[in-house]
Amino acid sequence: MAVRFCVTHEDNSTAARTGLLYTPHGVVETPVFMAVGTQATVKTMTPEEVREAGGQMILCNTYHLYLRPGHEVIREAGGLHRFMNWNGPILTDSGGFQVFSLAPLRRITEEGVAFRSHIDGSLHFFSPEKAVEVQMALGSDIAMVFDECTPYPCDYNYAKEAVMRTERWAVRCMAAHRREYQGIFGIVQGGVYRDLREKSAEGLLKLNFAGYAVGGLSVGEPKELMYEVLDCTVPLLPYDKPRYLMGVGSPDCLVEGVMRGIDMFDCVLPTRVARNGTALTRNGKIVVRNAEYARDFNPLEPGCGCYACRHYSRAYIRHLLKAGEVLGIRLTTIHNLHFTLNLMKEIREAISQGKMAEFGRNFLKSYLGE
Repeated sequence: MAVRFCVTHEDNSTAARTGLLYTPHGVVETPVFMAVGTQATVKTMTPEEVREAGGQMILCNTYHLYLRPGHEVIREAGGLHRFMNWNGPILTDSGGFQVFSLAPLRRITEEGVAFRSHIDGSLHFFSPEKAVEVQMALGSDIAMVFDECTPYPCDYNYAKEAVMRTERWAVRCMAAHRREYQGIFGIVQGGVYRDLREKSAEGLLKLNFAGYAVGGLSVGEPKELMYEVLDCTVPLLPYDKPRYLMGVGSPDCLVEGVMRGIDMFDCVLPTRVARNGTALTRNGKIVVRNAEYARDFNPLEPGCGCYACRHYSRAYIRHLLKAGEVLGIRLTTIHNLHFTLNLMKEIREAISQGKMAEFGRNFLKSYLGE
C-alpha cells in the first residue's frame, strides 16, 4: 500500500493515541497538524522555514491549483513536491469544500458540480473522476475523495441526501484512482445528525480507504456540538487507519480532538490570524497590533524558541504590522506555526507518557483562561 498506519502508544485516560503514518515521501508522527499551503505555499514562508518550525506534512488545495497554474503545468514540473520544493509528504483536498462554499456560483447534479471560477468567472465542472484525475496529476501522497460538504445549520433531509451522494461519489473516486504511489481517504459526512454519521461511516468502511476523514465540521457550529459529533463518529472509524479532522486548527480544538482519537488536522487559522496581527500563546491569543504593545519589548511569547521570539519584540513586530511591512506578518506567521506544531509535539510526548488527560486539563485552563 502507498500509505499505511500503525498505532504506537495509547493514552489510558483518553482516546488519544500516537502513531506512524508511512507515505511515499516519508514517515509522519501523529497526531499531526498540517500547515495549509493553499497555492502550493504556506503564506509568507519558505518550505525550509516550515520544516524548521517543525512541519512534517503540508496540505495543498486542489481547487485553487486546478484553476491556477493548472494541474497539467504541475504534472509537467514533476509533481507538487518538485514544483514547490517540498520533499515531505503532501495531502491534497478534493476541492469539494471550496466548490461547495461557492454556493451562488455552482450547481450540483448527480454527475458532479458545475461552478464558476472565483478568479475570472469561467465555467468549470468537477466530477468525482475529475477530482481524482487532478490529484493524481498533482502527485500528492494522499488524495481525498470528492464529497458534498453540508453547511451549518443544515436540515436533516438535505444532510441525508448529501451523505448518500458522498457515498456514491466515493465509489466512483475509488474506481477512478489508479496512482500506485498515492493513498486515498474517504470523508464521513452527516452534519450534526448521529444516525447519518453512522450511515456515512458504514458505507465508506466497505470501500477500505487508506484513511478516514471527518468532514462537515468547523463550519459554524458551536464547539461543544462539534465535540459531541466527534464523540459519536470517531469510534465508528477503523482502529488501524488514520483519522483526520478536516479544517480544524484552534489550539483548544486540537487538544480536544486528540483526546477523542483524532490523528490528523489541518487549518488556515495559525497563518490567517497571523496576517491579522494576532499571535497564539499558551495564555490565549494576543493582538499584537493593539496599542498596549507599542512599548512592550518582550517576545511574542516568553520562553518560545521560534525565530521570531528569539530575535524580536512585540513592540518591533507591532511597528512592522502598523507600517505595512511584510516582515511583520512573516514573523507572526513563523511564531504561530511554530506554536501550533510544538503543541502537537508536546501532545505526542504527553500521550507516550500516559499523561494526555493531565496535559489537556492544564493546557485548556491556561489557553482558555478558565
